Amino acid sequence: MTGQRSDARRNYQRILAVAEAEVAAHGADASQEQIARTAGVGSATVRRHFPTRRALLEAVFQKRIEGLCERAHQLSATEDGRTALLEWLHALVLYAVSARGFANTLSYEPPAEEPSPPSCGSRIAAAGTPLLQRAIRDKAVAPHVTFHDLLTLAVGIALATEHHKDPETQANRLFRLAVEGLSPEHGIAGLSENSGSSELATESLPNGRL
Repeated sequence: MTGQRSDARRNYQRILAVAEAEVAAHGADASQEQIARTAGVGSATVRRHFPTRRALLEAVFQKRIEGLCERAHQLSATEDGRTALLEWLHALVLYAVSARGFANTLSYEPPAEEPSPPSCGSRIAAAGTPLLQRAIRDKAVAPHVTFHDLLTLAVGIALATEHHKDPETQANRLFRLAVEGLSPEHGIAGLSENSGSSELATESLPNGRL
């Protein structure tokens, strides 16, 4: 039994190492069959360790997720709540841009009443939500903003720029644009009611708020 467990651990580590390389090269669409061939195991072995594609991707990004969570914890000590939130959100955007497949992993996770605790999205939400709540209490962020809004923004920027010739620069530009707003002096007060929600069309956000 001990030998079998050792073999299983070795298989797991070998599959994960190959998966990291394949995801880096091909993103979220990396072939599980190719991963199995390169790792020298059968497809059934890969699926035994990683029953779903999401499980495989989350294992690949495990260490980076831990880094983002730790960064959120460090920033919680920052005096300015808005600065803490934006620095962390910016780090999330840049990581999603630099790590192929990560944005796709997060986009698989719509908000749920009881998300799975080990999932990428739920762990990031648990780390980042306190930063958002603090910024809202400081009146630096509009109270209707949810963490899922911010996650959707980060994922959208990453997916929109991943094929750009300089994705990081373009992602930085879009992130600044999202934070500053299209017309920061006027908010969205001039938007006609026919252009979207009547509630949002008549709402004007003060400068400096998300």
